Amino acid sequence: MKGIIIYSSKYGSTKRYADWLAEETGFDCIETKKAKIEDVKQYDTVILGGGIYASGIAGFSFLRKNISQLQEKKLIIFCCGASPYDETAFQQIVAHNLKDSLAGLPCFYCRGAWDMERMSFADRNLCKLLQKTVAKKKPEDYEIWEKALMEAGNQKCDWTNKSYIEPILEAVR
Repeated sequence: MKGIIIYSSKYGSTKRYADWLAEETGFDCIETKKAKIEDVKQYDTVILGGGIYASGIAGFSFLRKNISQLQEKKLIIFCCGASPYDETAFQQIVAHNLKDSLAGLPCFYCRGAWDMERMSFADRNLCKLLQKTVAKKKPEDYEIWEKALMEAGNQKCDWTNKSYIEPILEAVR
């Protein structure tokens, strides 16, 4: 089986998962912005990974744009976020991103990392604004992502773990 992993990684967690998947599968691995559909069509299995930003999956536009040329391929998606896994939140991400011709594609969640120092100015300010907004709520009323946001604060946190790729590898097999 010939496969490729296409990923979009803003701060490195998604790239780490893509690299781990490439190690385990022997698949080629390339950033989404460098992927060309003519090359990708040569593969039997296409894994697309991206970070979650404002409920969208980074790099997902490549799949949406080219789905008609990839429908005969085995397609697998993984997304990476800073929050702990929550089934309800994950299903909302899936529903938001996997619509129409993408509905029903296998999608997996991998937990990423948090480092305010590495964030872009815009991302850092957005996170600070979110923290201020969430801080006005009672901690017992926090949603899971809000609790994770407040716990992470300004510290560096790395929740990446190779065990998150096991279900993806199972889907490849």
